[in-house]
Amino acid sequence: MDKNPEISVIIPAYNEEENIPILLEKLDEMIKKEGSAFEVVLVDDGSNDNTYSKAIEYQNKFDFLKVVRHKKTKGITDALLSGFNVANGEIFVFFPADLQYMPEDIPKLIARIKEGYDVVTGWKVGKYENRFISGVYNWLSRKLFRVPVHDLNSIKAFKKEVVENSPWRKDWHRYMVVMAYEQGFDIGEVKVNLYPRKYGKSKFGLWRIPVGVLDLIAVKFQMSFMRKPMLFFGSIGGVLILAALIVGIVALYLRFSLHRGYRPLGFLIIFLGISGLLLFIFGFLAEAIAGIRDEIEQLRRVGK
Repeated sequence: MDKNPEISVIIPAYNEEENIPILLEKLDEMIKKEGSAFEVVLVDDGSNDNTYSKAIEYQNKFDFLKVVRHKKTKGITDALLSGFNVANGEIFVFFPADLQYMPEDIPKLIARIKEGYDVVTGWKVGKYENRFISGVYNWLSRKLFRVPVHDLNSIKAFKKEVVENSPWRKDWHRYMVVMAYEQGFDIGEVKVNLYPRKYGKSKFGLWRIPVGVLDLIAVKFQMSFMRKPMLFFGSIGGVLILAALIVGIVALYLRFSLHRGYRPLGFLIIFLGISGLLLFIFGFLAEAIAGIRDEIEQLRRVGK
């Protein structure tokens, strides 16, 4: 194996013992055909079948293969991070182990990276389960983040610097393209074939739908409001203070024109006014924290 590979293919795997031998053989064929400096990092994410033993067996056969193991299941994002930590390439490829994508599409992604893109995502072609859910997710993502690609939930190639400059939280691998786009990286796409799963079970469950929607909102908040927290807290605080003024005017009108006083209105004015002022204070504190975070980020980049 080349000690300084150009491309690192990161493969998270969970209970994929039947797919691993086929996938690695196909990767071997692709690497021999391309003649490029590849390495493959397979991360066994706490599988309870023979995924790890199969991977070790092929590690002895293919010198391009590295195997990492999690003792317990941590999820795809953590599996990717474990792969990034041991990868030596300058270009990373996220590639699942379920054989719904084929290694023959990897060179197409790499070619677009070499054209100048920082991130290239696959645009799935073919019939597949959960097409409707995937379509809704991609539509929402395009509307919320204005990303110039059709498919965010596919195989991807991206430069190492994208990983180093993006926040990573649990399950946020799905928003890699969004985060990179918000950071100013150039985003591209290429059509890739998607095939039905033959072996193993899909890890997708209906529980992932609400989780995905909540994560989408969290990422939007992180990317938009947390960069200008006063815009978020100050806007709500301003609305509450304005509401307090309006209620106050109504209370004065009732008191002096109709000679009627309503004590609950007084309590409502106090509540709205104090809430608005507190939100402004939160906004100032959040702005200070955001400023410190930006300074730390600048120092980190200078340190590189």
